Amino acid sequence: MPTIKSSTDLRNNYNDISAFCNQHREPIFITKNGQGDLAVMSIELYESFAEKLQLYHLLVEGRVAINEGRKRPLDEAMQDLHKRIAGQSNA
Repeated sequence: MPTIKSSTDLRNNYNDISAFCNQHREPIFITKNGQGDLAVMSIELYESFAEKLQLYHLLVEGRVAINEGRKRPLDEAMQDLHKRIAGQSNA
């Protein structure tokens, strides 16, 4: 279950919120006037999310390249490589 705090809590209890984020490696959701406003997290957690986002972006690029015929799936390329190696050893 997400941890939710008000913007007043963030202002008045910054050190506690910072400690929670760093210890639990999860964000705290901040509300403003009863509505969701921000997600606060440790730098470590943010960097982890950013790395995952970059990986997802690269995976999407790869799938698009395969669909457009610019690249081949790894298993297909490895099968061709094995065939070439087997053909050279038989020669």
